[in-house]
Amino acid sequence: MTTPIRILLVDDHTLFRSGIRLLLQRNLDFEVIGEAADGLEGVKRAKELKPDIVLLDLHMPGLSGLDAIGLILQESPGCQVVLLTVSEDAEDLALALKKGAAGYLLKNIDADYLLESLRKVMQSDAVISPEMTAKLVASFRKPAPPATNDLKKLTPREGEMLAQLALGLSNKEIARKLDVAESTVKIHLQSILKKLGVNNRVQAAIYAVEHGLSDAG
Repeated sequence: MTTPIRILLVDDHTLFRSGIRLLLQRNLDFEVIGEAADGLEGVKRAKELKPDIVLLDLHMPGLSGLDAIGLILQESPGCQVVLLTVSEDAEDLALALKKGAAGYLLKNIDADYLLESLRKVMQSDAVISPEMTAKLVASFRKPAPPATNDLKKLTPREGEMLAQLALGLSNKEIARKLDVAESTVKIHLQSILKKLGVNNRVQAAIYAVEHGLSDAG
């Protein structure tokens, strides 16, 4: 039996947390290991419980979700943070991803989309609600700055993969488009993250869009 994905829920609405808990517990590949009602408690619980994913609300009293992201990743570097929020603000989205969130989902998504998104996060895929993707690209769409020393460290093949990543392609889709094995894509992406000094593929995609690489895809 596959080890279930361990989830920590952080949201100030008790009823909402209960609904998400019931949804996840109906699926054997998920386990809700804890809950928190605000960002500060979420940071403490993440450090204590070591979840695979922290499902985090954005706007909460006290320490907000945005402020909690960096602290959670600092205290629990092995976990992934996914925002689950009502905010459709492009600035909130951009800030969350820049701070290291692995995804940004709106609370109006259906149950199956949420479950599949959480599975994708564990496969190192980015998860962003479809209606937010265009806002993300638009928020970074500006004249490309000169190539940085970090960008120049990439091999031609890594540059190709980074451009595909900026278009929102999954590892499987990149492998198919570039005619390579999916395992090869994963190896190259790890190298890209290290060379660019970013934490995850979402931050790498943002970097690529900022530098105009999405136009080359």
